[in-house]
Amino acid sequence: MFSAGAESLIKQAREIQEDELQKFYKRISKLLHCKDYGIETVDSLQRLYLILSATKYTRSLPADILHPLQTLLCYSKSSEQLFTLSSAILRESTQCNLEDITLDDIQDSKTLSYLTTVILAQVGKQQDVSSLSQHVVRCLETRQPENNNSRCLLPILLKLSSLSPECLNEDQINVVSKKLVDWLRYASTQQGVPLSAGGFFTGTRTRQPVPITEVDGTVAADFFTVLCLGQSYTEDQWMNMHAFSMIRKWLLSYSTEDNSSADSDDRSEIDGSVMSMVSATSTSSRLLPPKERLREKSFEYCHRLIEQSDRKALKRIDAELQKACLIEAVTVMDIICREDHSYVYRAFPCVKALYGRINGDLLFSRALLPIAQFYLNHSETAAIDSEALYRQLFENIPPELFHDSVFAFEFIQFCRANVKVLSERVNVFQLSFPNLLKFLAWNSTTLLPEFIDLLPFLITTDKAVEILHTLLDLPCLTAVLDIQLRSNSLQASERIPLDQNSKVSSSMDAFRHPYYRGMFLYMLRSEAGTGDTIDRLNVLHEVLMDMAEYPRIVQCAQIVPILLHVFFNVIAQSTDKMLINQLILVLLERSSLLFDVQNYKTEVQRVFSSQFLVLCRLHPPLIVEQSKELLEFLGATGNIQNKENFFTYVVWAVGEYLSVSYDRRCTVEQITLFFETLEAVLFEITQVRQCTGSHVHNPRVITVLMTTLAKLASRSQDLIPRYVLIEFHFLNKYFYCV
Repeated sequence: MFSAGAESLIKQAREIQEDELQKFYKRISKLLHCKDYGIETVDSLQRLYLILSATKYTRSLPADILHPLQTLLCYSKSSEQLFTLSSAILRESTQCNLEDITLDDIQDSKTLSYLTTVILAQVGKQQDVSSLSQHVVRCLETRQPENNNSRCLLPILLKLSSLSPECLNEDQINVVSKKLVDWLRYASTQQGVPLSAGGFFTGTRTRQPVPITEVDGTVAADFFTVLCLGQSYTEDQWMNMHAFSMIRKWLLSYSTEDNSSADSDDRSEIDGSVMSMVSATSTSSRLLPPKERLREKSFEYCHRLIEQSDRKALKRIDAELQKACLIEAVTVMDIICREDHSYVYRAFPCVKALYGRINGDLLFSRALLPIAQFYLNHSETAAIDSEALYRQLFENIPPELFHDSVFAFEFIQFCRANVKVLSERVNVFQLSFPNLLKFLAWNSTTLLPEFIDLLPFLITTDKAVEILHTLLDLPCLTAVLDIQLRSNSLQASERIPLDQNSKVSSSMDAFRHPYYRGMFLYMLRSEAGTGDTIDRLNVLHEVLMDMAEYPRIVQCAQIVPILLHVFFNVIAQSTDKMLINQLILVLLERSSLLFDVQNYKTEVQRVFSSQFLVLCRLHPPLIVEQSKELLEFLGATGNIQNKENFFTYVVWAVGEYLSVSYDRRCTVEQITLFFETLEAVLFEITQVRQCTGSHVHNPRVITVLMTTLAKLASRSQDLIPRYVLIEFHFLNKYFYCV
């Protein structure tokens, strides 16, 4: 991760001896007390920070270093480099005591911002945060001196309010809300005066004010927003940008109090309609309380941003800024509408028009997520049909953008945050699980935690079998997605389908071959319901074998056992006996049909083994109900060689649950049939081993077979003599050979 030189420096910092460290402390102390802040001091402070941060253990600094560093941090005329180093070192120290510092004496916003980072690193008491928060609000309320802007204070305030929302009282919240309104709505519409570089020809001549412009180059006709451009910006314009960046968290922290109070709950319909009328006009908004006025101005700001995003940007970077502002604007609108439902009817025409404009444009796919969130929260209130949006989101977007890691994470986070509502109200959500699993197949390790939470809500009785097959084929899906991406990047002439009679030499050729086309189309399906799996699964595994060692496919294979445990944990809560019978058949079938990736078969069969017993414990009669398939499975000695562990568990389950005590339908004939089958298997594997020595079976298999035969014989008097004969004839020979 680091270069060789950096690794060497970190190693030296970690291995420094105590006597050498004390000498180094004395040298730094001497430099600081002499107030020598030259290159040597800076280099020494940089090395000190490296020593403190290189290990996970915190170190204590001597007092003759701590106090000068605290003094240096509170000295407003210190250089930016010294501010940064002092605060970084004090954050790493365990003995930094800031109680002697009087916050009222610190009026410089930059000094306060660096000091805050140290306080937040050392804070352990509620009152520490409260006093700091109140001081920041006082600094914001008072006019700052020239060259001492308030921009540094807003991130501090946001951090403090997120850490402890109770740190501000109602009056202070109102003060900040009023300031945010002023910054958002009343910033200058003229460009700032650029700082002069100095020189002989620099004069005091005043320049004609230049208006700000829109992203398309036209002069802005409305109030200033983050999408207004200029060569330089005034201080209130900078505060406008900073205020918009923090408005979402501020509204979430403090603007919901009105809705949660008893007065809001008891508000009459007449009062609500009056508030809606007051909020409807900008001139009347001055009559509103500070919090509600902030909502109104924030709503207007977001509405203007959405209008501005429709302009054709002249620069690519401005086009990207438009997309980011769209996401934030719709998100803030959603928060405002959740707090005050009267805004829903004003917001929906704007959001609906925005969706109509960007729908189908993949460049705006990320903006669809907050729009979908808005529809999810408010479509019922406004009686708007949102089915088309959800179909676009879940059916059309994932196949196109599964490889975009940022979008994939945001998409799955959206699903995870709304999974209960989506599973209850959006039919296409559960139907589109093949599309959702494309994100996981391509981004397996990063999205695993999200899918552990998401998967239980995708599993339904009618789709459980198909989901199980899809999980088992997840590494194959990764391979097919990789082939599809590579195929799309080829020239049109290279993507022409192959002739029916042509030979296939690689997975890329198979993707273009008509014989395999149906299998690939099934793997790339967007919706469930076209079938649980495909008939020629072994053929698909063969054509994909040239990709079995791809790192992405190996990583995907490693997460499948985890997902299988999640799947069966959900099934364990089901009482559907028919579903359990179906899953048993899938386990027996798929134990032989797994993609041959490194350790994949072994790990999946280990999961099968444990979960087979869980299913038998849930529904013991399945041994009788699936006796034909179990006999067929147990009678094939090849299953012992290919999946010895799973075979052993199945044998044990037969001996445990094939009994009248679990199912009255169990007959002596069935017990005899299983006994004879297992007897033949035992004879074959012991004789083969004795005569040819071709395969050495684990003694555990022999032990479980003998134990199961003993259990079955105990349930039928006619089988006891046969078991005794087996015990003396075969078992003695087996141990004699050993």
